[in-house]
Amino acid sequence: MAEQAGNDIQMDAANLYREETYTDLRAGTMRKLVPVKADGTEDPSRQAIYTASTQVMTPGGVLPLSGEVEGAKSLEEALAGFPAAIKQAIADLREEMAAMQRERSSQIVVPGRDAPPPPDLLIR
Repeated sequence: MAEQAGNDIQMDAANLYREETYTDLRAGTMRKLVPVKADGTEDPSRQAIYTASTQVMTPGGVLPLSGEVEGAKSLEEALAGFPAAIKQAIADLREEMAAMQRERSSQIVVPGRDAPPPPDLLIR
């Protein structure tokens, strides 16, 4: 059954990209997706995509952050847009966390639902 499902998976030859990675070994990584044709040559009719990535330390451990650098047409422009992309990733994360908190606080609380079983019911 799993083999049959694998036969349906196909790559889109009209939407191929070559990945290039740049890092300063300190603040983060810039990923460039270069559009290519099915024969591997660059496709000048499509724009490259730049993605900024970094990690921040939190009380819970390392948190990876990434975001697209909007409108960058060169690596130099992408590097200049790195701070804004990371700032937007942080803002998106805060918004997502606030939504999760709102969702949790609006749930109906049922007494005893998440409570451990009474001691007399524990298996000894």
